[in-house]
Amino acid sequence: MPVSPLPEVTSAASVPSATDVVVIGLAEAIGSPVLVGAGEDLEKAWAKKGGTGLLDAARALGALPKPGTAIVLPGAPLVVVVGLGGVDVTPEQARRSAGAGVRAAAKLAGDKGVKVSVSLEAVEPEVVRGVTEGALLGAYSYAPTTRKEAKPGVTSLTIVTDAAGAAAHVAAGVIVAKAVCTARDWVNTPPNALYPETFADEARALVRGTKLDLEVLDEKALAKGGYGGILAVGGGSSRPPRLVRVTWAPRGAKAHLGLVGKGITFDSGGLDIKTAEGMITMKCDMAGAAAVLAAVAAIADLNLKVKVTAYAALAENMPSGSAYRPSDVLTMYGGLTVENANTDAEGRLVMADALARAGEDDPDLLVDVATLTGACMVALGERTAGLMASDDETADRLLDAAEASGEPFWHLPIPEEISENLTSDVADLASSGKNRYGGALTAAAFLREFVGDERSWAHLDIAGPAWNGKGAYDYTPKAGTGFAVRTLVALARDLAG
Repeated sequence: MPVSPLPEVTSAASVPSATDVVVIGLAEAIGSPVLVGAGEDLEKAWAKKGGTGLLDAARALGALPKPGTAIVLPGAPLVVVVGLGGVDVTPEQARRSAGAGVRAAAKLAGDKGVKVSVSLEAVEPEVVRGVTEGALLGAYSYAPTTRKEAKPGVTSLTIVTDAAGAAAHVAAGVIVAKAVCTARDWVNTPPNALYPETFADEARALVRGTKLDLEVLDEKALAKGGYGGILAVGGGSSRPPRLVRVTWAPRGAKAHLGLVGKGITFDSGGLDIKTAEGMITMKCDMAGAAAVLAAVAAIADLNLKVKVTAYAALAENMPSGSAYRPSDVLTMYGGLTVENANTDAEGRLVMADALARAGEDDPDLLVDVATLTGACMVALGERTAGLMASDDETADRLLDAAEASGEPFWHLPIPEEISENLTSDVADLASSGKNRYGGALTAAAFLREFVGDERSWAHLDIAGPAWNGKGAYDYTPKAGTGFAVRTLVALARDLAG
């Protein structure tokens, strides 16, 4: 499977002499913008040219303090000036600006690539991690399946900082960013290469040589265990489903986090088939599973003292003579029966099985991640994910983790009356509502039935931000984004104390 090459990342107190491109910042200050991270050596180099100063040159070429903006100043080394916003830079401002700067630098790479230094005067640990994450995520480029030789792009990254413990903060940022890039690679992989069996193989490769434990249930084990939802959704494909369970159990852990990810490796819609336009991006319907698997690996690499049990429910939703049908009654894991209303509402069925199983592990907090509903995209757009939870305290905890990681979520309710949509005359409940209103809320209400009333639980609907169908921006590339990995890591860091 293609693996996108990532540059080596190091830290240094000053810009190395071998640097090809330096990324510096422009921040808004009282009176006029100021350069951030230029340093005396770079300023002197520009002064020797006999022209205008570095700030004047940047402003003459249109540099702005607005985050996400970037302009290139010619020279040796080349200088990329990125907008930082205000002078009191937050971790997310640093992440966005570093990403935009490195993406601009990557465009300057020739046949040999470029060595990039990011100098944004990061000092606080969270900001150093933010710069590191943004820089590495901005350097990401998916390795396509082609006989053409890929251009080298950014070959090395130096995070310029004199912060105490800088090397450790940079290393932590690298772990998180690499996990996001792993999730991106999986989402971007063509569905004829990534399907339930091969995705399970990817999980095996991920945990090899680590302290993570892995269990994979194949179709026979799923049938023996009574996983009616996963088996029904995967029944129409020649590629049978899998349930992957990965566990991180460090000594000294005082909390237990359960994670469940939707892993529909391709969603045709089944017998309720999608349009051609609606189907073309459906290799991304496993982004939730990608997020939880990548996150648990990062949590282990960071050695966070929190137990994590992650489930990836993997199936391919295809139409065939063995496909499940609308009006089928399915017996889910644990015995609850479900009248299937729509074969294109398959994600909640595989998630229901996995949530019921995950509850048996008795986690203190259970979080599921899924590209679940188009309704959530209608409500919140393409860049904001929906968050629904068992209670406000749990929702606030997830929102705090999301804010720390720089990923946008919005808290949505699960009104009690929405459950009325799930009544069935022939089963314990129906899989979908009886009208199109509140579709994201109805899906969450369905999942809640498999969690239990006493458990702290959060549902993350990432249907919008998991895939970027437009142009790259900041540290976000086109196509798979790796969304939710950072939030899950931040949540684990919070639970670890």
